[in-house]
Amino acid sequence: MSGVIERLVGDLERLGVEYVFGYPGGRVIEFIEEVSASEEITFVRARDEREASFMAEAYGRVHGRPAVLTGQGPWIGSTGAQGIMEAHFGSSPLVVITDASERGDYAPLSPYQQSRGDYGGMSLPKIFDSFTKEWWYANSAADAIRCTQLAFKHTTAGRPGPTAVILDGDAVSSNVPEELVPQLWDPVAQTRNWQARPLERDIEAAVEALTNAKRPVIIAGNGVHASRAHDELREVAELYDCVVTTSYLGKSALAETHPLAGGVIGAFGQEGANQAVSEADVLLIVGCRMNPNDTNWGSPAFIRPDEQHLIHADIDSRNAGWVYPADVGLIGDAKATLQLLYERGTKQQTGASERAAAAKASFEPEPADGDDIVPAQVVKALEAVVDEETYICSDAGNNRMWLFNYFASKSPRSFFGPGGLGVMGWSAPAAVALSITTETDVVSVAGDGGFAMTMTAVETAVEWDVAPTFVVLNDAGLGSVRDFESSHGSIDGVRFDRFDFAETARTFGANGISVEEPTALESALTEAIENETATVVNVDIAGEHDVFGDSGIQSSFYAEMSGGLHE
Repeated sequence: MSGVIERLVGDLERLGVEYVFGYPGGRVIEFIEEVSASEEITFVRARDEREASFMAEAYGRVHGRPAVLTGQGPWIGSTGAQGIMEAHFGSSPLVVITDASERGDYAPLSPYQQSRGDYGGMSLPKIFDSFTKEWWYANSAADAIRCTQLAFKHTTAGRPGPTAVILDGDAVSSNVPEELVPQLWDPVAQTRNWQARPLERDIEAAVEALTNAKRPVIIAGNGVHASRAHDELREVAELYDCVVTTSYLGKSALAETHPLAGGVIGAFGQEGANQAVSEADVLLIVGCRMNPNDTNWGSPAFIRPDEQHLIHADIDSRNAGWVYPADVGLIGDAKATLQLLYERGTKQQTGASERAAAAKASFEPEPADGDDIVPAQVVKALEAVVDEETYICSDAGNNRMWLFNYFASKSPRSFFGPGGLGVMGWSAPAAVALSITTETDVVSVAGDGGFAMTMTAVETAVEWDVAPTFVVLNDAGLGSVRDFESSHGSIDGVRFDRFDFAETARTFGANGISVEEPTALESALTEAIENETATVVNVDIAGEHDVFGDSGIQSSFYAEMSGGLHE
């Protein structure tokens, strides 16, 4: 017999797990000790469960395979829930291994921290019900191994997403019997998945529509990233001569410097991209569920299924035609679907590059007057100094809206942000995780509200001797909430006392740069990116710059709508 934790970590090694992100506590201490002894798996202790969850989610999103998030059950199900939720809504593979914090015979007696769901405790299974693909409660050694294998299978099966294994005390401390019925299988064999692809008749219908199109446009979503279908997207766009627009989560599915790239659609996307979609006669939607932000909150003038031919490709049949009736549904993996469209198609000419060039005029902001820094200047300065390989991690809030309007990604799969759930504080831990797990320069961009939530991630970067750049758009407020004031009057709590995050960074052992003038932006950003120490660039944004309202950057389609999130 072997100890269950020893066997569990051995299976993780067999499955190629590289990183476990977490925070010690409860019965997962034994698991973390075994992981730390592994020569193949690296344990990254974040400063709390929330930061660990963001790191694990970002790892899964960028690498396309799951990391493990671990920590004590009550805190993984609360503080750490935010990254799991983002993985759920943003389709990132992630496996949670946590505990029920039960204490044997004491569990039913006025329990303390117990999370198995009976009287007096909390129910971690019910918590995980709402934001994991699947969860398992393991109450034996065999359960712990079997459930973990299934968690790895399900996290990447079909649409990726988070799975969870909850270990009770016996599942942590027991030995695994040598003979079991039902037996345990080899972890690699047990976790194997297969790729789905569309029916031939649906491919034929899509090819016919694209071949006959006069103004075809592609809307590429996060499914392109999840499937690593970037080359296939480009090939299909070039073959059928389509303008390529993206959702927020799909940004950088195609390099936005490509002649066919048209920009980001949506309520706070680019006007040119939205107009290109509205003027299309055929729309090919790939790996995008078309949430309200994508659809300009259902603007009747934006997408019109009764006038436009809609082809919706998605790995989940429930998503194809979910928001708009589709003429053709292509159910399968995005990479396989696009390969089939390319193989069956013939070269077309529709003038897409001219239409895309017109759409991309929206990438350029109006010239700024005066000596004060405005957000668009920071974005354009960042665009000027980063290279094609740099990863950009945006945060939730107005910063991401400035970024996807004015930052043109230079290569596929280079821009990431928390667009599944839209949770603040994601950017800094995500940037640290990518700095630890890649050799690429990484830049985090956040507002002061979001950065303050997880700025202790800077200390983790210093501890690991990695050097991401953290750009803080510091306007001393919660900009996207403050924008409500235009229609709701004064709102308490949306303004902060201003302080310099560069000074805070130095207390963590990081480098700090303060920028107060537009002319200093490019040099400061270059210095930060080239520095071998993690660097926080505190950019003082004077005044209040609206995203919503007449002076904002909302699309014309959204401006005509009543209702929606911000009304």
